[in-house]
Amino acid sequence: MRAPSTAPAAGAEPPRDCPLCPRLAGFRAHWRAQEPGWHNAPVPSFGPSDARLLIVGLAPGLRGANRTGRPFTGDYAGELLYQTLLDFGFATGRFEARPDDSLVLTQARITNAVRCVPPENKPTTDEMKTCRPFLSGTLAALPRLAAVVALGKIAHDQVVAAHGLRLSHYKFAHGARHALGPITLFDSYHCSRYNTNTGVLTPEMFRAVFASVRRFLDTGV
Repeated sequence: MRAPSTAPAAGAEPPRDCPLCPRLAGFRAHWRAQEPGWHNAPVPSFGPSDARLLIVGLAPGLRGANRTGRPFTGDYAGELLYQTLLDFGFATGRFEARPDDSLVLTQARITNAVRCVPPENKPTTDEMKTCRPFLSGTLAALPRLAAVVALGKIAHDQVVAAHGLRLSHYKFAHGARHALGPITLFDSYHCSRYNTNTGVLTPEMFRAVFASVRRFLDTGV
């Protein structure tokens, strides 16, 4: 297995005016003109650089992270995610859906497979591949990383691909666990409003994933 690698000019975070995906750059430019007070740029990872857990989402929401500049902040998905992290000791403070609240992540870092907001929340295959070096850079920059939670199949596939592994050997399934060399990948359905409203994901199902992660990090089991 190959360790996560970074493209020579990529690093862990894209620049504010990243030009690599023309469609996404154009969408950013449109919303910068419409809402100049929004973040409207690649959303940086959030959390400590010595985190043992990395949570990988799909992409920033238009009126969530694209607006606020912090992953899962400003839309429904963040409410379930951050409350769960607080409950399992991966965060302290209070989540108030704004980047200047008192929320602090402990042992955990959050990023997205695609760093810029895509139209209709649907990145293309090429955009996912183009953005993947930043995910590889993020993985490589966490020296104490032991576990990754992938929120949804796209995040799962991007993490597996960033490790140079065959997707066919690592099937996504909610609650599944995969050994990727020195890290363990935990799968969860995405904590989107659609998934929770339709019953695809319940809060109990989501909490069960993080209970497994907590136990793994605390005991190795």
